[in-house]
Amino acid sequence: MVALLCFFLTLFASPFKSKSRLEAENAALRHQLIMLQRRVGGRVQLTNGDRLFLVQLYRWFPSVLKVITIIRPETLVRWHRAGFRRYWRWKSRSLGGRPTIVADLRALIRQMSAENPLWGAPRLSLLGPRRVIQKLAPPPRQGAGSIAMRRRP
Repeated sequence: MVALLCFFLTLFASPFKSKSRLEAENAALRHQLIMLQRRVGGRVQLTNGDRLFLVQLYRWFPSVLKVITIIRPETLVRWHRAGFRRYWRWKSRSLGGRPTIVADLRALIRQMSAENPLWGAPRLSLLGPRRVIQKLAPPPRQGAGSIAMRRRP
């Protein structure tokens, strides 16, 4: 009896709603019927397309929560928030950059620069990018260089 009364009240109130809101409610109700017809066993299996449709409908018309009966409104809001989290996580992801140098290679660069203090980054650059070697290896000692450079006055 109560359900019948609610049905008639919503029927009489529908002419006062906006046309787009009524269309959104109709779309939500039709989609729920499609989901119910598609169910296997006793439980409704929602696809990602179903979730996306309902979340988008909720974004455009938040009042559609009153019409949806297959899922709880809290579930729909949770999906919406999870979509926002996924979007911003994707938006703020790392877009690449210089690849990292393996720890073993860093240790080798430090060891070779310590054992050969006259070698600078140009000679050690066979091990990796020159900028990385300049950061890892200390600068060569003063007086390091070719013999021809030392003979100049």
